[in-house]
Amino acid sequence: MESFWGRTQTELLNRRRWKTRIELANAIFEYLEIFHNRRRRHSALGMRTPIEYEMMQPSIQPVA
Repeated sequence: MESFWGRTQTELLNRRRWKTRIELANAIFEYLEIFHNRRRRHSALGMRTPIEYEMMQPSIQPVA
């Protein structure tokens, strides 16, 4: 968890000054939801993005 916050501080928080708390909150939300969770490569997924990893998985057919 510490590496997550350190990376967040380096990649987002230290790059600019925020005018309001709302602006900062929106930036953090966007970073977490769009960049960190969807586009960042994850070591647990073989250094693939979550989308790349999902595309590699066989599709699951519902049982009728």
